[in-house]
Amino acid sequence: MTERQKDRPWLMRTYAGHSTAEASNELYRNNLAKGQTGLSVAFDLPTQTGYDPDHILARGEVGRVGVPVSHLGDMRRLFQDIPLEQMNTSMTINATAMWLLAMYQVVAEEQGADITKLQGTTQNDIVKEYLSRGTHVFPPGPSLRLTTDMICYTVNNIPKWNPINICSYHLQEAGATPVQEIAYAMSTAIAVLDSVFASGQIPDDRKGDVVARISFFVNAGVRFVEEMCKMRAFGRIWDRITRERYGIEDAKQRRFRYGVQVNSLGLTEAQPENNVQRIVLEMLAVTLSKDARARAVQLPAWNEALGLPRPWDQQWSLRIQQVLAHESDLLEYEDIFAGSHVIEAKVSSLVEECLAEIDRIQEMGGALAAVESGYLKSQLVSSHAERRARIEAGEEKIVGVNCYEATEPSPLTADLDGAIMTVDPAVEARVVAALKNWRDTRYQPPFNHPRPCKALEKLKEAAKGTGNLMEATLECVRSGVTTGEWSEALREVFGEFRAPTGVSSAPVAVTAEEGTPLAAVREKVARTAADLSSGRLRLLVGKPGLDGHSNGAEQIAVRARDAGFEVVYQGIRLTPEQIVSAALAEDVHCVGLSILSGSHAELVPDVLVRLREAGAPDIPVIAGGIIPPADAEELRKAGVAAVFTPKDFGITEIIGRIVDEIRKANKLDPLEVPA
Repeated sequence: MTERQKDRPWLMRTYAGHSTAEASNELYRNNLAKGQTGLSVAFDLPTQTGYDPDHILARGEVGRVGVPVSHLGDMRRLFQDIPLEQMNTSMTINATAMWLLAMYQVVAEEQGADITKLQGTTQNDIVKEYLSRGTHVFPPGPSLRLTTDMICYTVNNIPKWNPINICSYHLQEAGATPVQEIAYAMSTAIAVLDSVFASGQIPDDRKGDVVARISFFVNAGVRFVEEMCKMRAFGRIWDRITRERYGIEDAKQRRFRYGVQVNSLGLTEAQPENNVQRIVLEMLAVTLSKDARARAVQLPAWNEALGLPRPWDQQWSLRIQQVLAHESDLLEYEDIFAGSHVIEAKVSSLVEECLAEIDRIQEMGGALAAVESGYLKSQLVSSHAERRARIEAGEEKIVGVNCYEATEPSPLTADLDGAIMTVDPAVEARVVAALKNWRDTRYQPPFNHPRPCKALEKLKEAAKGTGNLMEATLECVRSGVTTGEWSEALREVFGEFRAPTGVSSAPVAVTAEEGTPLAAVREKVARTAADLSSGRLRLLVGKPGLDGHSNGAEQIAVRARDAGFEVVYQGIRLTPEQIVSAALAEDVHCVGLSILSGSHAELVPDVLVRLREAGAPDIPVIAGGIIPPADAEELRKAGVAAVFTPKDFGITEIIGRIVDEIRKANKLDPLEVPA
């Protein structure tokens, strides 16, 4: 078969962005030169949550997990010398999606681009933010309005753009089973489409144009057959919903269009070289089947469980895709699973179970009602707890973690601190200084907008009404408004939202019968509480900064609760000051801090200092997250009692260690109860 007869390969992307707009621009141009066929932009947490780099909550987070984009000038530098009219750009952005798309459009216009030719995707799925990633800002109602307005605007003005990427990816990361992943994503899609069509902004004869621009972003785990069947089930259910619920007759408009990031949840810190074969297997699940093949694929790097991947690590992941697409014969054949009775039976089973769960959610009032009631979150926390329990019991095997643990020294990790990329702490100060300069100079020509910015006042007035917010947002961009100012204006009108944590309602996932590890830890907890003349031991689980990935914190909180602790967990996005205030008010025996974004080096020592200043230096502080060895050592020197990283997968053992640290801090003798 000649090259011309082969199917076209999927879009190949690498999720990337760090430090500054200039540094990320260089990274993008280098990746494109290596054969990457699309861009996937990672924004830092302040940008995702609508804060400027000089906000108190942004401290330690600027440029850590993505690129900071505070205003139009940053967006210009991010895409300098990259012709946006010819590019396919995916932007992982949700609460502030309208704002970032507006900046992208203005930069494209400045390049001379025809905006009707712009191609790409904004993630813009806020429902899963309440359940997993935690970068939500506004309450569900106003958030859905922003999404609705943006979809209507793009369908009418940027017709090749995918205005939403409904994400089941993060649901799986938060513990979703395949049935939950499909059902919750489809319920979100129903909520979005119902809102768009009820807004009156789209005539009935253009409903198909809206449905055709809805895309999905899914997760592919290592259970190859199940994951591949999941994708076939996704397609069948989407076809059915769009045909029966919305009356879309054109089969092309009903096509299930999805991109994929293969599973990061299953990547291990222990024997991280095993992650390469995991990534390959997961990629095959979404590429081998032509009838359910991904439209775009981005792969994590082998060392993501250790820290931020280097350019070489990202190149390796890109080459994995290129070998499959260009060296193998995969793209020369029709669907190789068509007619398999095994596949058909599994797909049919998934479809049946998913439709039942979708109906259950609709009976509750839909996806947003299920978020506000806490149903979806508690289901995910429960599923995740069950998965962790299976791993700890050895029922679910993970090579190098709970089986085949013996290993030769790895040359890939011989220099652990050199095996990942680190962001210079001085970057934050430079970004903050550049922001100040932008604010100081934007009132000169061509802007000349006095404070308070007239554009922001117009935005707030529009938000109080019912009109589409995109035009007011574009005016803010052109007027030099910053990310934080745009978000703050909408916060004034819409308010903010703290999502349910799902911890208190999660059922017990690990039994505590006599002779089990949890029973032993329960005894340690009870005896230590008695030794301290305290009714119960109290543990504060805190998420300082803007890192919203709360899965680990939730699992610690649930297991500590089941071990007999009284757990104080107030959710995500807290300042060190708020955490210390809560620790003192609740008279806790230990503070556990969970950070995955890299801001631990600044925020954890801040908590320690504040505890000392408040006269509570003896409360032990535990840190957990993606923390490189050198950083872990620095935290211990600063006074952290213990540091846990992804290699410490035994949650019951971690709870036992926490009890040990409480005893040590209170000068109690060690207990000989095995944990």
